[in-house]
Amino acid sequence: MRIIVLDNDTDFEGWRRAARRLALNDVKPAEVTWTIRRDDELSSASCMNELPDVPQAQFNVPAKFVELAKAAILHRNDERFALLYRLLWRLRSHHDLLSATDDPDVAEVHAMARAVYCDIDRMHAHLRFREIGRERAAHYVAWFEPEHRIVELAAPFFAGRFADMPWSILTPDVSAHWDGHAISITPGVAKSEVPSEDRLEEAWRRHDIGLFNPARLKVMEMPQAYWRNLPEDSIIKPLIEDAMRMTSGPFIARKAAEPRKPQDPPMARKQTQNAQARDTISALRDEAADCRACPLWKDATQTVFGEGPQSATLMLVGEQPGDKEDLAGHPFVGPAGQMLDRALEDAGIDRGKVYITNAVKHFKFVPRGKVRLHQKPNTPEIRACRQWYERELAAIKPELVVALGATAAQSVLGKITPINKNRGQLIDHDGTKVLVTVHPSYLLRLPHEKAKALEYQRFIDDLKIAADQLRNSARAA
Repeated sequence: MRIIVLDNDTDFEGWRRAARRLALNDVKPAEVTWTIRRDDELSSASCMNELPDVPQAQFNVPAKFVELAKAAILHRNDERFALLYRLLWRLRSHHDLLSATDDPDVAEVHAMARAVYCDIDRMHAHLRFREIGRERAAHYVAWFEPEHRIVELAAPFFAGRFADMPWSILTPDVSAHWDGHAISITPGVAKSEVPSEDRLEEAWRRHDIGLFNPARLKVMEMPQAYWRNLPEDSIIKPLIEDAMRMTSGPFIARKAAEPRKPQDPPMARKQTQNAQARDTISALRDEAADCRACPLWKDATQTVFGEGPQSATLMLVGEQPGDKEDLAGHPFVGPAGQMLDRALEDAGIDRGKVYITNAVKHFKFVPRGKVRLHQKPNTPEIRACRQWYERELAAIKPELVVALGATAAQSVLGKITPINKNRGQLIDHDGTKVLVTVHPSYLLRLPHEKAKALEYQRFIDDLKIAADQLRNSARAA
């Protein structure tokens, strides 16, 4: 019996070297035991010294087998090394074996590879980063519990997507880290070592509560085992329970007992429904997802629409989504959003009660290697997107609109508006009060800490004008 000791659970190269040498020496699969090296064990290289080299002999396998083996070896099936060697052994005499989909070994390896790829797709779709630190000192950390050993294969995706963002992905198996230049792999950690939740997770929860539609609930669409990887985990179960309660039992009985109202004629009912749909932010968001009014949609990841309660009395309008917003699909979640959150809190404004949007809904940028550098929208792009601001304004009907920066002011007021000349003044525009101030990204660009502190205080003072205006309106009502 040959005992082959591999260096780790995903040691594909070690397995390939050992399997090739075993096959060339005609060592049958039943004569081989595969295991993983522990601290006190020898490596696979030393275990193979007993087998002689066969320099003249060689054999080839389909490239598809190598691809399958690289994926299947990441599966948690304890018999994966033995299964792959058995398949390799059989491929020597049956080169087209992989085409026999009814073969048990072939079917099992394909199933293992599919499970690994599905796990990678789930990680790409559902992993959420937490922010540690602030602004330039920020580092982003994510916790994920994969079903298989996929971290090293999945990590390059995040390096490409978040190239300018230092991050760490922590799992029980291994951890991946990105410093802006290279990915490094370190041992895994326990979930108890992961930093606690932060404000980005609260933003995810607010977003999901706002989008949740009980009529479209599909509980089994994502395995519940993956809920633990999401910051939304704490709200999923209550949302489902509320949806179930609304669609069963006493609620249904009570609704059935109510007298029915006379129905409108079909055409009138359809017109009413269309008018109501046009007036909802949810409907506008769905419609804007397919906006092609300017060329910016071609390079952006997605449309980033406004978010917040439709009953909001305060509406904040920024310039455009940045890199982080473009990837996340939510406004003001990047560094400028962090600055805005802090300023709103210092001004006594609850962001959860504010509707936040941008003048332009797609990210305009120029690529610089792996980094996407922000570009200011031009006037035609602002005009093309202004219809969405006008329709948001009509749906929200806020008492006050705060324009953050020159692009926002141009969209809100319909003309180029100097910031310093109009800053801190309440402007009456088409029946809506407008306040113009700087964009929070301006504060991030200031090089000197003293100047940054002074400008930050001015920004808070502007927001306090908005807070005072809303309080006075509430008292008057």
